[in-house]
Amino acid sequence: MKKIIRVAALGGAVALALAACGSAPEETDETAGTGETSAETVDFKACMVSDAGGFDDKSFNQSGFEGLMRAVDELGIEEAHVESAADTDYTPNIDSLVAENCNLIIGVGFLLEDPIQAAAEANPDVDFALVDSAFSDADFAPVTLENGKPILFDTAQAAYLAGYAAAATSTTGKVATYGGIQIPSVTIFMDGFADGVAKFNEDNGGSVQVLGWDKATQQGVFAGNFDSQDDGKNIGQSFIDQGADIIMPVAGPVGLGTASVAQAAGNVAVIGVDSDWFETTEYGSLIMTSVMKEIGPAVFDTISEAVDGNFSSDPYVGTLENEGLGLAPFHDFESKVPADVVTKLDELKAAIIAGDITVESEASPK
Repeated sequence: MKKIIRVAALGGAVALALAACGSAPEETDETAGTGETSAETVDFKACMVSDAGGFDDKSFNQSGFEGLMRAVDELGIEEAHVESAADTDYTPNIDSLVAENCNLIIGVGFLLEDPIQAAAEANPDVDFALVDSAFSDADFAPVTLENGKPILFDTAQAAYLAGYAAAATSTTGKVATYGGIQIPSVTIFMDGFADGVAKFNEDNGGSVQVLGWDKATQQGVFAGNFDSQDDGKNIGQSFIDQGADIIMPVAGPVGLGTASVAQAAGNVAVIGVDSDWFETTEYGSLIMTSVMKEIGPAVFDTISEAVDGNFSSDPYVGTLENEGLGLAPFHDFESKVPADVVTKLDELKAAIIAGDITVESEASPK
């Protein structure tokens, strides 16, 4: 209930669609690899539950799942994973993993905070981890759980670089971003992107506009879900009609709908999120770059520490400095991004790491 209240309190979204209904979740207890591991089997079971985007979302669920599968291959652990189709699946899915005697249960996504926290409090002998959210009390004040580890990312840092690159490359003077649902793990991308555009304008006397998000008011465009590609098509086409030639959707599979209309337009580029969309989607030729969160390695490291008996409730925070974040290569856009812009991006990255530039967002890990 606390999470529902929080999402509602974040208000100001332009909700363009209701969350799509999904089929009932299917629970499995099998590896997704070859069935063989490169390590001797150990007596440890790591488990994972997705949010409604599913493990093939080309985004953060898939990245987390890849970290789990890497642990199976390299550490020799057992695993179980359950895919959610709707918010109402989270608690029963987590309960099913508790019943399977998992040593560590990882929830992927901010929306799983309440059910993961409740399960951690009810099962002190099981360790839990949560991607993209910390834990909090009924008044939203941070709390520490001895058996709960937040896996967080200061994504605004890398999104800042993407915003600068987009502004420097746009030929129409209009770029756009939007989210799936207005939650911190989404708006942190949008805040950083907007600040990067503002930095370009400041440095170059530019006037590039950001459609879809106003950082000052925290008002913008949101699909209302993370799975309807039709919503992504509608939102993307609206931005294109307004003149945007580069769009960064922060909306999981919804963003693939935007990529499809960008492809049809023929002169619109997309910036991916979470993983390198050039590598993970069928739209590589129009992916300018991607704001990457190294979720897979963070999940693997969390599992590895737990296997070694070193599980800690200390939050992991991915940054540019520790390479938990990054900007993907420009791939097919290398010739379209001027050399001086690439040099400037390297300078900005170094300044952020050195602390000379602080990219601020209300959603940054505190």
